[in-house]
Amino acid sequence: MASLTEELINVLEKEHEAYDRLIPITERKTRVIISGDLEELQKITDEEQSVVDQVSALEKKREEIIINMGTVLNRDPKTLKLKMMVKLLEKRPQEQKRLANLHDLLSAQLKRVAAQNDKNKMLINQSLEMIQFELNLIQSSRMTPGTGNYTKGASTVDVPVAGTGMFDAKQ
Repeated sequence: MASLTEELINVLEKEHEAYDRLIPITERKTRVIISGDLEELQKITDEEQSVVDQVSALEKKREEIIINMGTVLNRDPKTLKLKMMVKLLEKRPQEQKRLANLHDLLSAQLKRVAAQNDKNKMLINQSLEMIQFELNLIQSSRMTPGTGNYTKGASTVDVPVAGTGMFDAKQ
């Protein structure tokens, strides 16, 4: 069990390091979304995906360790959470402290990443709404007649009423 606990702590430390790399990327991504630099956004997204892939691999490794710990402890691995693991390590205070500290650090990091991702999602949605608004504006301006080009005799020009339809078939 001691080796599994040490292995779990090592994986969690690597996850912590990965999140330390991910947080500045998500914050940089916010600034790039605001600036509208699509090329830089693609680079940051690729960089972010690389770190997320590392985190996913570490999560998978952590899950395997938890399954092995569940087998050793004769408990359902689905019920073994980090807080419970901390309680189970009462007789080993040094490992208990390390695990509790990692739990707190990772919780804070996950909250920070989630908040930043929510902010980025909101900014992207706002950008998409603005693009849709601009497209609608452009489309509606193409469909209205050129009313901004008045001349001196504009009020006296005869406009044929019959024979003109509402839709231009050539569009």
